[in-house]
Amino acid sequence: MKYKPLGRTGVQVSQLCYGTMSFGGDADEATSAAMFKAARDAGINFFDTADQYSKGRSEEILGGLIQAERDQLVIATKCFNPTGSDINARGSSRRHVRRAVEASLKRLGTDRVELLFLHHYDAHTPLEEQMRALEDLVRAGKVLYPAVSNYAAWQTQAALGIQERAGWARLQAIQPMYSLVKRQAEVELLPMAQASGLSVFPYSPAGGGLLSGKYTQKGAQGRLATNKMYEARYGEPWLHETAARFSGFCKERNLHPMSVAVAWVGTQPAVTAPIIGARNLEQLQASLDSVKVAMTPELRAGISALSRAPAVATDRSEEANK
Repeated sequence: MKYKPLGRTGVQVSQLCYGTMSFGGDADEATSAAMFKAARDAGINFFDTADQYSKGRSEEILGGLIQAERDQLVIATKCFNPTGSDINARGSSRRHVRRAVEASLKRLGTDRVELLFLHHYDAHTPLEEQMRALEDLVRAGKVLYPAVSNYAAWQTQAALGIQERAGWARLQAIQPMYSLVKRQAEVELLPMAQASGLSVFPYSPAGGGLLSGKYTQKGAQGRLATNKMYEARYGEPWLHETAARFSGFCKERNLHPMSVAVAWVGTQPAVTAPIIGARNLEQLQASLDSVKVAMTPELRAGISALSRAPAVATDRSEEANK
């Protein structure tokens, strides 16, 4: 396992981040513990969760697992999504963010998290207020480094400008969707992150499992077949056609498609660490093995050619390869 800088903080994080969305849901407590151990044995020191995962149960399980080695770990959580029926139990207002973080710290059994991601952009709360919410928590010592997830490049850059003008702690990381079948981040998010010194922790590096190879089999079961959100996100025919080409490409080279999908994301120059997750140890091992894939320029180019590259930001497509 290699380690990379977390933004401009001086902290080092593993080249893979373990995402605990399955803890307390698809993975029971025993399975979660086994996967946590496997991740630690592989050298992962960075774990990501969110207050909404399994209605807080993910944080509770992760909190129990980290107690013996808390100071050796980098922990990230997220808030924004509803945590109750109250109209104000959601969003990125200072009121909700503070209450959400206090609840997360209690579930995690810790006095701070290294990273707090605002999970989505809040169109109903001024960006200045969102950044002040993060600043308050940094000053209180409950959050060490601010971060955002699912923000557009302009929103992220505007947030950095607000923080710089106010003398507040700056964003250190972003968490976008990114995979071979979801490449929009290449247009502006990834170049922006490199220019601004932000770490990039992409989620769904295997396209929600689409790139795992199992959906090339008729009648395959999984999130893409049973979850409406994932059906909508990955329902376009060309995505499945790309996944089928990718599966064949990997089979010809005797490579596990899950390992290669994660490695392709992880070796993108702007990426710090893909977020991997699993429902069981077998699934997890394929993602852990991504660090063993020798991602040569030729292999990377061959994989990239299997999918649609997004249009350049200015629509001057004739300049894309200059």
